[in-house]
Order: sequence, then C-alpha cells, then structure tokens
Amino acid sequence: MRIWIKEFLDNRMLKDTVIETPEADTRTHKVTRSLEAACHQFDLCTPIWLEKNIREFQTNSRTRFYQDSFIESIDFDYLDFQVIEED
Repeated sequence: MRIWIKEFLDNRMLKDTVIETPEADTRTHKVTRSLEAACHQFDLCTPIWLEKNIREFQTNSRTRFYQDSFIESIDFDYLDFQVIEED
C-alpha cells in the first residue's frame, strides 16, 4: 500500500511524502502506521481520527485532518491523507 500525505496552507502544498507499507499488515495497521510515520517526518503530533475522518476514509480512501483533529496548534490549514495504491 502506498499513501500520500500532504500539508496545505492557502491551497498550496507545503510538504508531502509517500509512505509505503509492508504487505503483511492489515489495512487498518497500514493506515495507522503510515499516518504516524508521516507525522514523525513532518514533526507533528498524530491527529485524532474523528467520526467524519473515518467516514470519508471508508468511502473515498481519502480524508483531511483540520485543526480540530490535532491536540497542538498547527501552522497549516489541513493535512491531506490519501491512498494512492492498494495491495
């Protein structure tokens, strides 16, 4: 699985990364570990999965994390999280 994570401010991409996960894990573990790895790379706390994020991700394999998902203040508008390739 490959997941693309991007930070946006004023509709401009500030940072991005693609995380590849091992095939042996479950989809949930791959998603969780990818988000944690990207947040570590970006020096962010890991956002909380709100109900709207879960619904969006289950439907579209994509979601956006806004300030309400983060415990700490963020200096961008949202974190875009998208599956670009499934196993």
